Amino acid sequence: MSKIKNIVFDLGGVVFEIDKNRAIKHFNEIGFGEAKSYLDAFTQVGIFGQLEAGEITAEEFRSKLSELAGKEMTYDDCLYGWTGYYKQMHQYTLDAIQELRRKGYRVSLLSNTNPYMMQWARSKDFDGNGNPVDHYFDKLYLSYECKVMKPDARIFEMMLEGEGAVPNETIFIDDSPHNVKAAAELGIHTLQPGNGEDWREMLNEALNKEY
Repeated sequence: MSKIKNIVFDLGGVVFEIDKNRAIKHFNEIGFGEAKSYLDAFTQVGIFGQLEAGEITAEEFRSKLSELAGKEMTYDDCLYGWTGYYKQMHQYTLDAIQELRRKGYRVSLLSNTNPYMMQWARSKDFDGNGNPVDHYFDKLYLSYECKVMKPDARIFEMMLEGEGAVPNETIFIDDSPHNVKAAAELGIHTLQPGNGEDWREMLNEALNKEY
């Protein structure tokens, strides 16, 4: 029997609520009307997926988006488009994450994301109190830096190795059924709250179990 020692959070959908339609609207506003074909709640495709998989840089994305749109896009245009995903974040979520660390859990982030979103998330604007996302986690595992996206097993294996963690002592929280399934297949315990759902009670119940 063992208890959970490591808690791994997804970012969009779990730490904060996302809105795919808002992101599509933002990209439409900057002049890219085909965003709906590329954007998803969980995994992006085309150049959007290539950016999150670390296959192209932020500048290469900007250049390719300009080609697709038939007009020159600026870095700030791309930033505006991507950060459209963010809908809202509750202070109780951030407080709960900090409390987990105070209790001695190792708390990390595992996210399919990109340089534009992380420019915002790693700035003082992230929480409204002057703290970046790094303030809340022991370590961040980001798809574009890891060069692989969830639900690929390799990114979970990289996280486990980086944390010095074993699956049976690790719990992963993600709103994507595909990502949760992939983690579970590696023996990691999982929770799947809905996008923006308050997960505190379900996590507390899971942490009180012995596995």
